[in-house]
Amino acid sequence: MAGYRQILYHIVFRTKHSQQSITPEHSRVLYAYIMGIIKNKNCTLFRINGMPDHLHILSDLHPSVALADYIKDIKVSSSKWMKESGYFPNFNGWGVKYCALTYSYKEKDVIINYIKNQQEHHKVEVFSDEINRLFKENGIDEDEKWFWQDE
Repeated sequence: MAGYRQILYHIVFRTKHSQQSITPEHSRVLYAYIMGIIKNKNCTLFRINGMPDHLHILSDLHPSVALADYIKDIKVSSSKWMKESGYFPNFNGWGVKYCALTYSYKEKDVIINYIKNQQEHHKVEVFSDEINRLFKENGIDEDEKWFWQDE
């Protein structure tokens, strides 16, 4: 029996050791590959974008898919493809941790624009400050240092 869902996830994860290894000239190919993974999970991708050291994804989540498995599948499949494609010669994998924040559909356009404008956004805010701010804005009391651990 299918369930109804109306939850958006803003997912952020980074390259291992925050290595600047997602080349801008090939990022669109990576985004298309990840879009295929998401579609195969019966989820909807609303926006994907990123920087050389991290990605932002806005998608829904099919009721039959667990969030941790969803993110693991995206990271494992895309990591394997990135290493084999030749487009990302300095890519050594994704960081272990991720951030997944929930939003309502009425916030969708705001988050889409936020993700769409990552390149402009990061001219004024570094990634570590962005994560810290996202945690605070979403009421996450934990210290965000765990996000940066790779082991």
